[in-house]
Amino acid sequence: MSDRKTICFLTAVPESVHANRLASGIFEQCEKYGYNVAVFSSMITPDFFFKEYAEGELTIYELPDFTKFDGIVIDVISLVLQNKTERAERICHRIREQTDAPLVGIGIPISDVTMVRSDNDLMFRELCRHAVNVHGCKEICLLTGFKGNPEAESRLAVMLDELSNLGLQVKDEHIVYGDFWYFSGKKLADDMLSGKISMPDAVIAASDHMALGFMEEMRANDVRVPEDIRVLGFEATQEAILNNISLTTIESNFAKCAADAVDLIRAEIDPDKEIVPFEPDVAHMLHLGKSCGCKPDVERTLDMVKASIYFISKNYYSDMFQDNIDIGTLMESYIPEKLTASQTPDECISNLYDAAFILSPYENVYLCLREDWLDMDIKNGKGYTDRMKLVMRRSRECRDDYYSDTDAKVFSTKEMLPGMFDDNDVPYVYYFSPMHFGDNTLGYSVMQRKLSEKDKINLVYRNWLRFANNALEMVRSKHQFMDMSFHDKMTGLFNRRGMYSEYEKMRRKAAPEDKLFVCVIDMDRLKYINDTFGHQEGDIAIRLIGDSVASVTGEHEISVRAGGDEFYIIGIGEYDDAALVQKKEQFYQALKKNTEHLDKPYNVTASIGAALGNMKDDIRLDSLILEADEAMYYHKILRKMNGHKVDIK
Repeated sequence: MSDRKTICFLTAVPESVHANRLASGIFEQCEKYGYNVAVFSSMITPDFFFKEYAEGELTIYELPDFTKFDGIVIDVISLVLQNKTERAERICHRIREQTDAPLVGIGIPISDVTMVRSDNDLMFRELCRHAVNVHGCKEICLLTGFKGNPEAESRLAVMLDELSNLGLQVKDEHIVYGDFWYFSGKKLADDMLSGKISMPDAVIAASDHMALGFMEEMRANDVRVPEDIRVLGFEATQEAILNNISLTTIESNFAKCAADAVDLIRAEIDPDKEIVPFEPDVAHMLHLGKSCGCKPDVERTLDMVKASIYFISKNYYSDMFQDNIDIGTLMESYIPEKLTASQTPDECISNLYDAAFILSPYENVYLCLREDWLDMDIKNGKGYTDRMKLVMRRSRECRDDYYSDTDAKVFSTKEMLPGMFDDNDVPYVYYFSPMHFGDNTLGYSVMQRKLSEKDKINLVYRNWLRFANNALEMVRSKHQFMDMSFHDKMTGLFNRRGMYSEYEKMRRKAAPEDKLFVCVIDMDRLKYINDTFGHQEGDIAIRLIGDSVASVTGEHEISVRAGGDEFYIIGIGEYDDAALVQKKEQFYQALKKNTEHLDKPYNVTASIGAALGNMKDDIRLDSLILEADEAMYYHKILRKMNGHKVDIK
């Protein structure tokens, strides 16, 4: 166990501007202090329209074992659903049930959680000063979020105070509540166009989305921006910068909020150590656009364009490839087609391993799946099993990697990720993301990066996860059909097709000195049971024989239902004549145990024969089965001669 402390960060939509800014603050402080960070995040908001998909995503918050962390930061804003905090409160309640480690929330106050207020006062004051001092606006309409929402009310109060300091009073009709989304901006525009609200000189919106919604509706009705009305927003989103009328907007101060949350935790867990405050670069946080009449921020616009362009082809060289993975690279790599073509679980995981290059830069990429992820009979497989399978690890250097469901490493889900709390030379961030199909949980992926890396989660990662989820679900279906074609439905044992397939795998792994071992078991008087008591009773008897066969089949052996009343046990290894005798005795003891309380008007018995052959003699399986079959019939005849017939009650 490492002495390095680990901070847990709970958020949603990690690719968003909001989450990236929070991550920047947390990562910078944790890198200063040498802390690891574990991020648990759904890739969508709680109010995502596809409800089953949303439930599958939100399961990720059930994964963390909070006792393993030294402190927890929760991004309450991203977990709010329709202005309601119940989900975030449930998560906090679960945290408090597990640990008394310091818990700090960001944004919206909930229960008794220590909160860091979203201190964006300077940003909103700067917007107001820009509208008044630079553009001479006299009448300004303020559009904020939900009425009663602490964040919305705080933003409104700061703007009103700053405008008052500038000698302006805002009319009551120009104090407008919305929902932080496009629709409330559109509604404000409709109210102004209809005359319900008088047209001001400018609108300052408490979110870019509302500002963009307002501008779009105004322009659709021939109101010119900025000539007829100036518009300013808040958050500095990519959409705002790239809008056909670029929006003047300012970045939020959420990076500092998140950094302050880490400092609060540090003061509690390392009370004797120095706190180095986070210093935001306020001078570079205001981004000018055409919406207020200013010249756009060309440099930032170009950066946004580069990040958004779908490149079909590139002149790749190593440095550029490592630093510039984009959505075009993902789509033009034909990763979805390769993943979809996977025929077996191991091939699918191998293809996922190959496709993980697109997530660069990373230290490691892991894939953890439920132990029963391939079982299609499990309905509503929600949440995580007690044990998970680590089926894939891809490292930056591609050393000591693995990718297999068959040979997966099984671990307790409480570990979350084996080795995460081991000693490392530098602090890391671990991104935990849900793997699911609809609301059916498959597992989770983990991407490990150095905290010193400046890259954050982006659109490529989210879509890679979607492709991976679809591929896993498809291969599950293929596996079920293959499993049905290889197994006997009644007993669950291999059928003849499955027998030959598995035998070939065993034969390829065999050593020259190994021996091929075959047992043939034949149920006694199945026809009599069927004819006298019905086929349903015959099926019960067959399953009893099948259970007995399965119970004595060794780890490196296979059990087969070869026909109606005929069963095989097949193995390759270090067998001798004594092993044959032992296997027969084990079977009879198992059958006796399985039938001793059988309250039926018939007994269930069977005859068994066995044979051995040397693998170096290139012996054929069918030949040895025939030899064991002859031994079985010889044994059956001896039993009858000795009077050991099937007793009928």
